[in-house]
Amino acid sequence: MCVSMTGRRLTSLLAYVTTATAGASLLTGCGVLPGTTGGSREPVTVMTWAPDQTRATNMPGMPAMAQTYARWVNSQGGIDGHELRILTCNEHNTTTGAAACARRAVREKAVAVVGSYSQNGRAFMAPLEAAGIPYIGGYGISEDEFTSPLSYPVNGGQASLIAGHGMQLAASCRKVSLVRPDTLAGDKLPELLNSGLRKASHRSAIDIPAVEDAAEYTEPAVKAREKAGAEDGCVTAVLGERTQTFFDSFRRLPQQESDSGNGDGSGDGSGDGSGEKKDGVRISSVLGSVGQPVIDRTGGAHSPFEGAFVTGWYPEASDKSWAPMRKVIQEHAFADNRVDPADAGVQTTWIAYTVLKEVVETLDADKITATQIAFALDRGARIDTGGLTPTLRWKYEDLLGAPGFPRIVNHEVTFQMVRKGQLVAQRPGFVDVGETVLSAP
Repeated sequence: MCVSMTGRRLTSLLAYVTTATAGASLLTGCGVLPGTTGGSREPVTVMTWAPDQTRATNMPGMPAMAQTYARWVNSQGGIDGHELRILTCNEHNTTTGAAACARRAVREKAVAVVGSYSQNGRAFMAPLEAAGIPYIGGYGISEDEFTSPLSYPVNGGQASLIAGHGMQLAASCRKVSLVRPDTLAGDKLPELLNSGLRKASHRSAIDIPAVEDAAEYTEPAVKAREKAGAEDGCVTAVLGERTQTFFDSFRRLPQQESDSGNGDGSGDGSGDGSGEKKDGVRISSVLGSVGQPVIDRTGGAHSPFEGAFVTGWYPEASDKSWAPMRKVIQEHAFADNRVDPADAGVQTTWIAYTVLKEVVETLDADKITATQIAFALDRGARIDTGGLTPTLRWKYEDLLGAPGFPRIVNHEVTFQMVRKGQLVAQRPGFVDVGETVLSAP
């Protein structure tokens, strides 16, 4: 039973419960969180989902980051006095899995789905829309994230990455081969890449569809190298978690007689913007298919990605703007190796929960509902992410309105490359690719 206490009795009780976990739990049950002065504000329940232990792309760091964020924010008294409760769900990279996660969010009265990953937008958005639950800061991999009126993306998704990557490659590549998943989502990638290439009056890329979850990619690797050519050719692969597998197959290809590159996987890593060369061919990809964790796992400075071009949504992982996130991870992840601060999924989840926190704080209400959150975002709540993105706002006039991606509000990307085993900026600051995305068919 919870009772109201004031004065010396409350001070004595608070002093006692801070020394015992049971006491802290007692106060939380009464609506009082560590760091608050009391009140009866109700908990805020949200869900974060992602695929895990599947044959395709896995994102276990996203729900793990959500749990880390909750531990941190609750240790500070919650969000505006509300305890943050996290539901997590494995959507298994399937339509049935995504729909099941969405139905569970509805059933357990989540007020938002935050910082999640799923390629199965149609499967999860319908249940969320029926229940009026906003989808905040999904990874940006499904088209529905950029069309649903209840979706609030924090980045420009694959559309911005791929269009921006075309712009990045146009300056250094005479011909480009694109290896991408043979899926509905993958079918959209060639024209997006070509829109960036055309920005510099470049020829279109050679489209090479490949099985998304193959164990090896020798055949598409051979085709990609041949089509790119040995004279300033570039091979870009956007296969999610299987990108590493593709480039492993690529580097194992026998040398060509016309070899003009080093062929040893070391790359030049010089300041001239050149990528790694194999038989004169540079390699490249985008954030999410290649990231610092992948580079570290595959040998760091001796990784097959040394010298590669990479287009990202956010500043490089070493940027000082990530310092608050790194501090939270260090203090509240408890050695959970799924929570890698250089992982794009972890970074996106941090930004998505930043949006949730700022919106809940603006509401200043004892009970938070899904309708309140969506209404506040639609009315133009402005979210400052500390330099990780432009200021985010989802009013009608902020939407890019690109065909197929009307709800993009953040259409800026970063150009990076791998030098000495680290993703670093190829050029400083953000690059606006809004017009390029708009020009894609």
